[in-house]
Amino acid sequence: MDLISLVVVLIVVGLLLWMVNNYIPMEARIKQILNIVVIIAVVLWLLSAFGILSGLPRIHVGRP
Repeated sequence: MDLISLVVVLIVVGLLLWMVNNYIPMEARIKQILNIVVIIAVVLWLLSAFGILSGLPRIHVGRP
């Protein structure tokens, strides 16, 4: 996966998270948990995409 695709995915995830936080009424604690889960998932995905985290063998970014 090239750098432009990574940036586009990060922007889309960020916009979706922002929209959920602003437009869907939820308790503040649930929003906080959702934010933490999304951030952890994105960080793990990025580490796997750059080959730093090899513990996720079935998640591939780009061509195998």
